[in-house]
Amino acid sequence: MKILVTGTAGFIGSFTAIRLAQRGDEVVGLDNINDYYDVNIKYGRLEKDGIDPSQAESGQCVQSTKYPMYRFIKMHLEDRSGLEQLFSEEKFNRVCHLAAQAGVRYSLTNPHAYIESNIVGTMNILECCRHHGVQHLVYASSSSVYGLNEKYPFSTHDNVDHPISLYAATKKSNELMAHTYSHLYGIPTTGLRLFTVYGPWGRPDMALFIFTKAILEGRPIDVFNHGKMKRDFTYIDDIITGTIKVLDNPPESDLSWSGEYPDPSRSRASYRLYNIGSSSPVGLMDFIEAIEESLGTKAKKNFLPLQAGDVPNTWADVEDLVEVFGYAPSVTVQEGVKRFVRWYTDFYDIH
Repeated sequence: MKILVTGTAGFIGSFTAIRLAQRGDEVVGLDNINDYYDVNIKYGRLEKDGIDPSQAESGQCVQSTKYPMYRFIKMHLEDRSGLEQLFSEEKFNRVCHLAAQAGVRYSLTNPHAYIESNIVGTMNILECCRHHGVQHLVYASSSSVYGLNEKYPFSTHDNVDHPISLYAATKKSNELMAHTYSHLYGIPTTGLRLFTVYGPWGRPDMALFIFTKAILEGRPIDVFNHGKMKRDFTYIDDIITGTIKVLDNPPESDLSWSGEYPDPSRSRASYRLYNIGSSSPVGLMDFIEAIEESLGTKAKKNFLPLQAGDVPNTWADVEDLVEVFGYAPSVTVQEGVKRFVRWYTDFYDIH
């Protein structure tokens, strides 16, 4: 297949594109390489994938020197005409839309970035899929959409109408937009609600990166909600495996779906939503302990109240993903943290 993967200078997009290229799919990666966090990490991911960062900045399609089936182009999702031309020339079979303005806390101070990237950008992707015969659109949603929900584990069959950050609201909007296009134009779409993805090459704004950096520098770490938090930490390899299984299997309309008792996770249209997580929530203090063990150093802890936009717990119900695709996350937090720390000390040459 020929597949467009958006967000390939990003954490999840980089690994997804290469996994697809390694198995023989023709992959075009797209990213705007913005400076939301350290661009050197984004350039590092591109180099890892055989893309020369200096060529990537040109805006031309750059061939990977490591993976013959992978090319990269720098482009903004908001570039409507550029995307239209790309879809017209490449004639993609499928699209894996992972690019987004990420981060809950950043959305409190930079709301317009989320509307432009997550709403306008996704709208442009949907329109291109509509007009160019794309067979399946898989897109990244987020566990953040569960907002004020307190029923655990979080289920895609439950209502999610109470987001507590603009980031979450844009992701919920993406799900609604995708359903509309599936209903109106017959485009098969699948949304994946991602739960706290971590691992080597992970984002610097995530807890694992922040804690590791601070501990190695001898600085205290900020522990919010006084450490009384749980997260459904999911290792990057498990996320990629699940994502590709979903991409390979476009959803069909569910003729048993009832408008009298509407299940949010499916539809009469060719539309599905799945949680993708480990379904094994880990306490924040246990997570910090795993980092301390990997580093051989104790953290100095600064205990603080819950931050605005944060939820105290996340826990993914992944039964649908297991039943339909045989999804089976296998990497423990202890092992995943070790792999991250090994990458971090190598990347920053810390010995």
